[in-house]
Amino acid sequence: MSLIFVFIDGVGLAPAGPDNPLTDADMPALRALLGGPLTIEQTRGWEVRAPSLIPHPPSPMLFRAIDATLGMPGLPQSGTGHTALLAGVNAAELHGRHQPHFPPVALRSLLAERSIFRRTTERGGRAAFANAFGPGYWQALAARRIRKSASVIAAEGAGLRFRDGHDLRAGRAVSWDVTNAAMRLREPGVDTPLIAPAAAGANLARLGIDHDLVFYESFLPDLAGHGRADADVPTVMALLDGLIGGALGALRAEDTLLLTSDHGNVESISAPVHTRNPVPLLVVGAAAQAFAGVENIAEVADVIERVTE
Repeated sequence: MSLIFVFIDGVGLAPAGPDNPLTDADMPALRALLGGPLTIEQTRGWEVRAPSLIPHPPSPMLFRAIDATLGMPGLPQSGTGHTALLAGVNAAELHGRHQPHFPPVALRSLLAERSIFRRTTERGGRAAFANAFGPGYWQALAARRIRKSASVIAAEGAGLRFRDGHDLRAGRAVSWDVTNAAMRLREPGVDTPLIAPAAAGANLARLGIDHDLVFYESFLPDLAGHGRADADVPTVMALLDGLIGGALGALRAEDTLLLTSDHGNVESISAPVHTRNPVPLLVVGAAAQAFAGVENIAEVADVIERVTE
């Protein structure tokens, strides 16, 4: 059994309507699963459903809204949100506030030691960080032009291998922008072909054959919500929907796909930055029932640990 964890940054749940771009976004895979758009209405009255009630097989499914504010004032942010998801701690409370961009310095050792990657490997399990990195990323880190993300800190703490362009070409990795377009633009020496979102999703799911936990992240939604992507919100959400559809199509019956986020952003045109809206928790597969009690993003990691034992 493998759990495929798809983390998409900056996606909250809000009511359908003209302020919410997700209302009309071209997302056929999620619409088929949820019976409508990725909006708060689809969570009402939801319980784990039997396979016969799900339009897209192969497995039971859970969909609910979970809290990303973690009981703290202000707008949820990526630095503490990512740490909460990966380490299973209330990072905002420990830090005393929500922190944007990167994990607080004081929490980085905790993240490295308590991440879902470390928990998996310490008990002899196999974990994979599915994202591919080009040499330019590591050069930028070495030159201190950028800082390490929560996922990189967590993966280093568990001794995971970082995937590269060779893995992308072999179908053993996925680019953060789904299609490899950003890798081709920013890392011309890597020589990666463009790939359809569904094919990228299938590659992601197939990593589950050799791993107990597979983690993939995309920052496209949050970048689009902040106006810092080359595409608008509906376009990037369509890409991610294609990836999810491809992953579900390749998912084995014994595997589970989990999708969630760290804070809201793209679900409100009128909100200039992040929101305090809940975020989606979508779980499709054999372990769906195990996540039924999750109420906030800090509770996800502990359930991942249980279901991948």
